[in-house]
Amino acid sequence: MFQWSEEQEMVRGAVRQFIDKEIRPRIDEFEFGDTPPYDVLRKLFKDFGMDSAARERFAKQIAFETAVNDAVAKGEVPPEKPARDGDGGASSLTLIPIIELCRVCPGMVTAMGVSMGLTSAAISSKGTIAQKERWVPDLLTLDKIGAWAITEPGSGSDAFGSMRSTARRDGDEYVLNGSKTFITNGPYADTIVFICKLDEGNDPSERKILSFVLDKGMPGLEQSKPLRKMGMHSSPTGELFLDDVRVGRDRLIGETEDVAKGGREGAKATFMQERSGVAAMALGIIEECLELSVAYAGDRVQFGQPIGDFQLIQEKLARMEVARLNVQNLVFRTVEMSAAGHTMTLAEASAMKLYSARAATEVAMEAVQLYGGNGYMSEFRVEQLARDAKVLQIYAGTDEIQITHIAKDLLRR
Repeated sequence: MFQWSEEQEMVRGAVRQFIDKEIRPRIDEFEFGDTPPYDVLRKLFKDFGMDSAARERFAKQIAFETAVNDAVAKGEVPPEKPARDGDGGASSLTLIPIIELCRVCPGMVTAMGVSMGLTSAAISSKGTIAQKERWVPDLLTLDKIGAWAITEPGSGSDAFGSMRSTARRDGDEYVLNGSKTFITNGPYADTIVFICKLDEGNDPSERKILSFVLDKGMPGLEQSKPLRKMGMHSSPTGELFLDDVRVGRDRLIGETEDVAKGGREGAKATFMQERSGVAAMALGIIEECLELSVAYAGDRVQFGQPIGDFQLIQEKLARMEVARLNVQNLVFRTVEMSAAGHTMTLAEASAMKLYSARAATEVAMEAVQLYGGNGYMSEFRVEQLARDAKVLQIYAGTDEIQITHIAKDLLRR
């Protein structure tokens, strides 16, 4: 794949029209006001039938899993998994709105992705069929907002080693305690995947990692107001506090404590999905910065001529275009892999995330530099895009963590 198909271009054009009508005129409201992004995202899903398509895909997946379980229980040969479409249609229809939204309001993509992506994936990958049917459909359609809670005040890159949140058995129930911070959608989440350690009186380093599904309003669960931050203002971020929150085994993902590699694998799989999605976000930011910079270079006159006539400005534009092509090719690779039914390794997802995040940040900062003093003003959009781009190098694992994952994979070969 080297370019979008005609059908995909039609989808992209339609999404752009929606964004130009529903989001661009309200950008200050989402960036500097107190308006959460969820209603306009739900409208996007409804207008493009993304909610109905998500429910249909989910129903097919559950029907297949049920058929497999029934066949295994009867000692029969389970059915083969249905073949994926050959053009990456489902994947592209997910990535195109991400790219286009990131041209205007990257924070919305973070809010959307954590809800319908990370939170639903955490339940879908390890949950029972009953748990999937209970929580996943509403997350996939944004009828309910989800949060994936792993980061704590005393942890960051060492998410598992520094984790202090606990689950303690009490009869047929568990009692959860702890706090989480920097949680996307935390202030408004209806459904929360809470990751913690099973406290059996043993050393914290030896404890299993378990994941529970919580609902807003449960006794002992407190969700903070949105935190102030450098960028991604349209993505509400908050803290969670749990004080003796009681849950049944039906809220333990998978309904078993015997999870692969202590539960770390499930969380890592979610990280992989998040990292591969960063490339699409980066592409949107790069495309917008490049388009704005080209227009500004043609209009801005200094020393009697457009600044685009100067070679140093031309170099900036050329480097932006190189970054755009490279990141676009990574996105196309993601579409092709999805169509072929292949999944990236953790190292591949890390490499993709590392390059894309750095490219987006560098392009956005160069756009500010090209604009000069104007680029530092909120009146000009490159200022917002530069603030928003920076977090791509931090969340879903910092650049430094991506490097360790890539290097470890190389050294094992």
